[in-house]
Amino acid sequence: MEISGKKSLFLILLASVVLFFLFYTIGDVILQTKSYNFMVKHTTGDNIPSDKIVLVVIDDKSLHEIGRWPWKRDKTIDIFDYLEFHTDAKAIAYDAVIMAPDKTNPESDRIFFNNIGKYSKLIAGIGFMEKDFDNYINKEEFNALLPEKSDIEVIDNRTSNDKSQIFYKSFTPFVDEYFKNVKLLGSVNTIQDSDGYIRRIDQLVEYKGRLYPSLGLLTYAKYTGIKNFILDNEYLRGENEEYKVKIPIKSDFGMIYNYIYFYKTKDNMYSHQVISASDVIKSLEAIKKGEEPLLKPEIFKDKAVFVGANANAQALFDIKRTPISDTFAGVDIQATNFNNLLDNTFYTTVSVYYNFFLVLFVFLVVLVFVGVLPVPTALMCSSCAMLLYLLFAFVMYDNRIAIGLILPEIAMLFAIGCGYSMKYLLEGRKKEKIQSAMSKYISKDVMKNVVQNIDSIKLGGKRAEVTVLFADIRGFTSISEQLSALEVTKILNEYFSELVPLIEQHNGILNKFMGDAVLAIFGEPIKNENHPVDAVKCADKMLKKVRRLQEKWLSEGKPRIDIGVGIATGEVFIGNIGSETRLEYTVIGDTVNTASRIENYNKVYRTNFLISEETYLRVQKYVDVIKIREVSIRGKAKKINIYEVLRILDV
Repeated sequence: MEISGKKSLFLILLASVVLFFLFYTIGDVILQTKSYNFMVKHTTGDNIPSDKIVLVVIDDKSLHEIGRWPWKRDKTIDIFDYLEFHTDAKAIAYDAVIMAPDKTNPESDRIFFNNIGKYSKLIAGIGFMEKDFDNYINKEEFNALLPEKSDIEVIDNRTSNDKSQIFYKSFTPFVDEYFKNVKLLGSVNTIQDSDGYIRRIDQLVEYKGRLYPSLGLLTYAKYTGIKNFILDNEYLRGENEEYKVKIPIKSDFGMIYNYIYFYKTKDNMYSHQVISASDVIKSLEAIKKGEEPLLKPEIFKDKAVFVGANANAQALFDIKRTPISDTFAGVDIQATNFNNLLDNTFYTTVSVYYNFFLVLFVFLVVLVFVGVLPVPTALMCSSCAMLLYLLFAFVMYDNRIAIGLILPEIAMLFAIGCGYSMKYLLEGRKKEKIQSAMSKYISKDVMKNVVQNIDSIKLGGKRAEVTVLFADIRGFTSISEQLSALEVTKILNEYFSELVPLIEQHNGILNKFMGDAVLAIFGEPIKNENHPVDAVKCADKMLKKVRRLQEKWLSEGKPRIDIGVGIATGEVFIGNIGSETRLEYTVIGDTVNTASRIENYNKVYRTNFLISEETYLRVQKYVDVIKIREVSIRGKAKKINIYEVLRILDV
């Protein structure tokens, strides 16, 4: 089924749209997060973390010096005692949750639980969960106590449309004594994306109609003295005379989160200063003995201290996959969040609509380049567009605005492929139409030869042996005088429409129409050693076809039309004749004139089918003939024999 040009264009455009949306949908899932990681990693190399943050880590050194894990919990009390009572640290964040008692050391647990409430600077960790409490938990008591564990107020000014369905249904099932005594709890929830990377953190968690702060936010409140925050659809704000923070947030299912702005790491694990927990414990022991502590208390002056664990022991190995490192310490993620709040520095991500229209825009820009510019210029402009977008993306990330990188770049490559595919299809169809139209003016085989040698077409040709067939309608002038121009045209069109295919079927080419006459060539450009035989067989079928047409035309009341055929074989000049601006593929030579003169002798001898002696010698075993006589051919010095073909033999 032939498809119209408009329908073809519509189908191409529809296919492009479908492919674009497929490409965008798949690419958005697979590529956007990878491009985010790439850009964050390559734009955070110079981001220096704050020197107001210190990590106290239970590390391999601590296990080697203090003893293998698990420790008695009173060792943790030693860490808190030193930081709370012997240093001028402004806040202590404990990145851990206590969910089970130490049954082998109940006395140590008793000391830990009884003392945990005495630390005014301490904020401990809490994790919110999507599943409900287990049956053994007194959830009414837990839910009633939880609001007391936060000392900040968040005024929620979001519109109702932004208050999504609540995701969290419970929180970590603490040991009762610990939960009752600890003063402050901050959420340690981080959001792990589908590829396993942590890029976001819950700044606020909506639970049972209240908003609970992250460990970093509660530490920031303790550090700065800001106790009141305002939440709207786009930002979480808080300020006092000395500090001010404005956090770009997004809300989903009770998670009010933001994207983490990471800092330079020294060992792919920590961004901030790290102190081994064993050094803190030994410093306290030294102070109790009246000795000089291993760690000078001044190290912690005006610092926020994050206490956590990260050692090779299975229970303590706490590393996360982040854009800047696949082995980033979990405790440092909490510290990094606090650092963001302290510096008022965050990543702002553009909306999904912005990303979509950005990809669509660069796709269309490059598509326009491909559509309207020459190939070299279009490719140069497209390459420049890709380079400029890369620079633009780096500038945006340097200004902490996260946009897609890989997807727009691939979209531009996709546009190049799509654009040139469309041009190829459209131009191919256009060429087919041109070839189809031109084949009505010149032979299809000549057209094929032209197309195959499109870059080497020039004036000139060659000498070759061919057989020339000349067919003419008898008495056409008097016939045309009896009919109108329209009737004459209809008869000629029907006549030529029936005869021309016969020429092509016998490996010949129609060289030209000359009024009511037909000139056909056999042997070139279609190579064929048996061209005289093909020409004679073609003429025989032409005469038979005319006899059938005669019957039809007579039944329609049209005049009787008869034809004469003359065939000659010999050498001709064949090729492109004319000028540099107008060429014609044709034959020139004595053989052409001979075929025309022989055809004229049909009128003299009242025959329909005459051939030259040269043709006869090449086809004699295929035909039954009558030798007419020697005749004079104008332009030839010697007479030649001509033969009437009576019938084609079955050989």
